[in-house]
Amino acid sequence: MLQATQVLFVGLMIGMERAVLPTMSANFGVKPGAFLFLASFVLSFGLVKGALNLVAGTLSDRHGRKPVLIAGWFAGLPIPLLIYFAPNWWWIIVANVFLGINQGFTWTMTVTSQIDLAASHQRGLAVGINEAVGYVAVGIAGFVAADLSLAYGPRIALLGFGLATIVTALALSILLRDTLPWVRPEHAQSVQPSEPAPPPGWGAVFMRVSFRDKATSALCQGGVVNKIADTLVWVLFPIFFRRAGLKLGMIGLITGLYAMVWGLSQLWTGHLADRVGRKVPIVTGFMLLAVGIAITAVGTGPAVWFPAAAVMGLGMALLYPNLIAAMSDLTPPLLRGKALGTYRYWRDTGYAIGALLLGGVAQLADEVRPAMWLTAALVVISGLWIAKDVRLVQPHHQKS
Repeated sequence: MLQATQVLFVGLMIGMERAVLPTMSANFGVKPGAFLFLASFVLSFGLVKGALNLVAGTLSDRHGRKPVLIAGWFAGLPIPLLIYFAPNWWWIIVANVFLGINQGFTWTMTVTSQIDLAASHQRGLAVGINEAVGYVAVGIAGFVAADLSLAYGPRIALLGFGLATIVTALALSILLRDTLPWVRPEHAQSVQPSEPAPPPGWGAVFMRVSFRDKATSALCQGGVVNKIADTLVWVLFPIFFRRAGLKLGMIGLITGLYAMVWGLSQLWTGHLADRVGRKVPIVTGFMLLAVGIAITAVGTGPAVWFPAAAVMGLGMALLYPNLIAAMSDLTPPLLRGKALGTYRYWRDTGYAIGALLLGGVAQLADEVRPAMWLTAALVVISGLWIAKDVRLVQPHHQKS
C-alpha cells in the first residue's frame, strides 16, 4: 500500500504537464507549427529518464530501493520552480531533464519493489496495481492541472501542484521499508546449485537483455514503440485537438480519459496475464492501440475521439504491465533491478525517439495526422514482432 501511494504521487508529477504545456506553449515563446521545438521537452525527458532507469536498477541492486526512491523525489524539487520562472521554452526543456531524473528513480523503484514483494504467479497483478495507480494519477493530474491553469494560469498552477506533490511524497517515504532483503532468499530458492551463475555485471545483463536474447530484445523494442505512441498523445494530440477548435478543458478530458482507462484497466489486465500468459494480452494490446490511433486520425469531433481514447487506453493496459511482467519472468531475481532497468531504459528512450520522429514528420507536413498514421503502423509492426519472437510466458503457480 505504501509503494502504491508513492506511485500515485509519481503519476501526478508527470500528469500535471500533459494537457497544459503543449497547448499553452505559446506562453513560453513556441511559435505555431514549430512541432520539433515543441517536442524537445519530451526529448530531454526521454533521454534522461531512459538513462536513469538503467542507473537506478544498478544502484538499487547494490544499495537498496528506498535510497534511490528518495533521491528521485529530491531531484523533482526544481521542476515546478523552473516552470514558474521560465522566460522561454528552453527552461521547460531543462525542467524536463529533472522530471526524467525524478521519474527514472521513483517509478523504477516503486515497480521493482512491488515485484520484489510478489510471488512468481502474482507479478502481473503487482505490476498492474503499480501502473494502474500511476496512470490513474496521470489522468487525475491532467484534469486538475488543466482546470487550475484556466483559473490561475499555467505557471502558478503547476508551481503549487508540483511542490505539494513532492513534499507530500517525501514525507510519506519515511514510512517505507526497503524490499531488497526479500530478493536474496527468493534468488536462493529459485536457482539450483548446479546452475551456472548468471552474468553479474550490468554490462553483461544489458547486452543480453537488449540484443542477445530474442525474447527480451523483442520486449525492449515493444517498450520503445509504446512510448512513441505515448509521445504522440502527450505532445501532438493536444495540438491536434486545439487546431480542431477544442478548448483546454475538453482536451484535458480526452487525454485524461486515455490515461484513466489505461490506469484502471491494469487492475485486471496484469492479473489476466498471470492466468493466461503474457503473449496474448501484449499482442492484443498493440493491435487495439493501433486501432485507437487510426480512429482518432479519421475522426472529426469529440464523439469519435472519446471512444478512440478509451480504446487506446485499453490497448495500453493490456500491453504495458505485461511487458514488464514478462521481462521479470525471464530474469533471475538478483538481476531483476538491472534487467528491468535495461528494459525501462529502452522503453523510455522511446520518448526521445518519438519526439524526434513524430515532431519531425509533423513539422515537414505542417499537420499532425501523418505522424499519427506512422505511429499506428509502427505499433502494428511491433506487436507482430513480439508475436513472432516471444514465447507464451506463463509463470509457475508457486509462492515465493
